[in-house]
Amino acid sequence: MARSTARKRALNTLYEADEKSQDFLSLLEERKARPGAQTPLPAYAVTIVEGVAKHRRDIDEALQTHSTRWPLSRMHAIDRNILRIAAWEMLYNPEVPDKVAIDEALSLAKTLSDADAPSFIHGVLSALEQEKDEHQARREQADRIAALAEAEADTDVSDDEFDKSKAEIIASKPVSSEDAHADSDSEPAASGSERGDSDQVPDLTVNQSAPSLDQLKPTLPEELTSDADRPSGN
Repeated sequence: MARSTARKRALNTLYEADEKSQDFLSLLEERKARPGAQTPLPAYAVTIVEGVAKHRRDIDEALQTHSTRWPLSRMHAIDRNILRIAAWEMLYNPEVPDKVAIDEALSLAKTLSDADAPSFIHGVLSALEQEKDEHQARREQADRIAALAEAEADTDVSDDEFDKSKAEIIASKPVSSEDAHADSDSEPAASGSERGDSDQVPDLTVNQSAPSLDQLKPTLPEELTSDADRPSGN
């Protein structure tokens, strides 16, 4: 099965779990056991959901860093999870070129979201691509410190030796993105207009005019609505 289809099925699962405030892996297990009228989840769809669930905290932090004008918590659930899939592929799946991950995300947004979504998603992912090396270096540094801490717990390494090794790892932090991308902002200019934003930071209070998740859900194509959520026809 094509990966484009697998991405759509993964988005289905992530979106549904997000709507229900359900754990991603919990719903994934339900869909693997009971796919309903659809075919069983493709292997790559399962890999995506598991990857996003495993690295959700780091992925969300990276996306929030590059979406300073639109908090992750206030994005449409569809947009949020399209971004999560693309970010996972860019940061954790070296088999997928960044350009392919971004193009696939834009394709999903054009099909399933509103008219402003593609430019917004493109802006966030382009910024993430520019600073991808820094994100990866930070993650590798954190992994080395965690591995050192685990080794210290299993051996007789002294506190002084551990602190010295940790200091050496921290001292080797990556070059700042300000140096690597001197003429790049934290978010491309395009992302400033993707939701009609002005240069003013948006009010973080609830926007009564913004569509709710329940209002958005009926606009989704049938393939992104689980059997359990489909209208009964009444």
